[in-house]
Amino acid sequence: MAYAYLLLMLGIVIALCLFITPLSSKFRIPSLLLFIGLGMIVGLILRFTGVGNFTEYDFGNTVCSIALVFVIFYGGFGTNFKAAKPVIVHSGVLSLLGTLLTGVLTGLAVYLIFKVLPFADLTVMEAMLVGAVISSTDAASVFDILRKRKLNLKYNTASLLEVESGSNDPMSYLFTFIVVSALSFTYGISSEEIGAGQVVALFFSQIGFGVLFGVLFGLGGAFILKKFSFFNSQGSALFIMALALLSYSIPSILPGLLAGNGYLGCYLAGIILGNSKIKAKKESVHFFDSVTQVCQMIIFFLLGLLATPEWLFAYQTFIPGLLIFIVLTLIIRPLISFGILACFKAKLNQMLLVSFGGLRGVASIVFATYAMSVLGEDMLPYDLFSMVFVIVLLSLIVQGGFLPAASRKLDMISPFENVMKTFNDYSEEKDITFVRLDISKDHAWCNKKLKDCVMPKEFLILLVLKDGKTIVPNGNTLIEENETLVCCAPSFDYDQEGLALREMDISKNSSLVGKKLAEVKFNKGELVALVKRNGNNIVPNGNTEIIENDTLVLLKVSSN
Repeated sequence: MAYAYLLLMLGIVIALCLFITPLSSKFRIPSLLLFIGLGMIVGLILRFTGVGNFTEYDFGNTVCSIALVFVIFYGGFGTNFKAAKPVIVHSGVLSLLGTLLTGVLTGLAVYLIFKVLPFADLTVMEAMLVGAVISSTDAASVFDILRKRKLNLKYNTASLLEVESGSNDPMSYLFTFIVVSALSFTYGISSEEIGAGQVVALFFSQIGFGVLFGVLFGLGGAFILKKFSFFNSQGSALFIMALALLSYSIPSILPGLLAGNGYLGCYLAGIILGNSKIKAKKESVHFFDSVTQVCQMIIFFLLGLLATPEWLFAYQTFIPGLLIFIVLTLIIRPLISFGILACFKAKLNQMLLVSFGGLRGVASIVFATYAMSVLGEDMLPYDLFSMVFVIVLLSLIVQGGFLPAASRKLDMISPFENVMKTFNDYSEEKDITFVRLDISKDHAWCNKKLKDCVMPKEFLILLVLKDGKTIVPNGNTLIEENETLVCCAPSFDYDQEGLALREMDISKNSSLVGKKLAEVKFNKGELVALVKRNGNNIVPNGNTEIIENDTLVLLKVSSN
């Protein structure tokens, strides 16, 4: 019965998140922020109804960590390596060195803030824990803003931000793991002290074996997908899902110095698989895009549920969180971004935008729940979860909300770039649709040369079919009666554009039989795009008469 209630809650959460997602575009705020807000509202309802606070950090850490695997995997799987290649070194240095420097400098800033202001007495290691958990930027938030707002940024900046945010979570987790291990010994939770030599060995083993297993599962999975066919494209997607789980879990469960960083492993496996020529890749990208969206909904809702508003806005939590956000955003992030990107001779406006585009998000809060679950709620001299939550909220609101405006203000929007090319579900050659034209004697093109036919510039006549013969035409080809022209034109993704198709079958008892389309009042926003009749497709007009056994294909404009 408990599982039934859990599934009921899960279904309600996903449905509510889907319904509130359109508000993101309407109010120009990151959708992930809405999911957090929904979780907080549900948490308030639980408290007001007497159920109490939801503070199960162990449960939250377990669920969010599993969901984070898919978020990080998709960070690699959905990124087009070819588009990112010009800035791969830039983003790699930002991801590794930048994340480490961010954690250390933020930790020092936290130590000084708590030293100056009368909040709590911290050790350097306790301050470093805050720096460690918020040292990475958030791929989910960056992807969400770049795609939905279609920020076509200059100098491959979109790819730079995507690769950096997708790849720096493993470094942040490793940093967090080391600090938590040190604090566990200090607090007497663990009897095993972690020294400098162990830290160095742990660093190289985590990175080395994470890379090893990520590459093995990426290359091995790509080989299998090329050589073997599954029952359908969904089978390929499910196999890739299994690879994502294995590339994370196997390096994570190995003992001692054989253990690798699972997040790094699944990210690298995602990069390799997403940029390999495998079957049904585009469908798999769309599949993981949906899976990742559900994971993000669950993570942000659950984190919102864990948050307690009175704790978030308590002065000993909110004020330090606000000060840390200000120092991180206005001093530390720009200092590191300028210092690293200046070595690559980056443009000033690019460096400014990269420094502003370092959004904090889901991984930071998940790592905070990990630290809380290991160390306990009462050991730390501050409320780590609530303080990190404040930093992430401010980052999503300020940086996420103003990133499009900052891009325009810094003259970083290019009419010659296409941010969609940085994702693996973009076709390198533009998707095309083939169209069949049957030439009757009264057709406008009949008995005309092809060069004299008026057609859109995007329209191309590929072949002429007549009497079983195939002719490749040129401008002087004469179009004659009873010929069939095979044409191509850019396709239109009606689903992504907020449109929908539905079919209406006309039975012999239908009230529409014998009526012309102009005489029929369809639902608001609907029009008849096609009539299927006796195996033929008819492009209708207002005078087209509806007959028995017709199938009407209706196009509906979404109300969103």
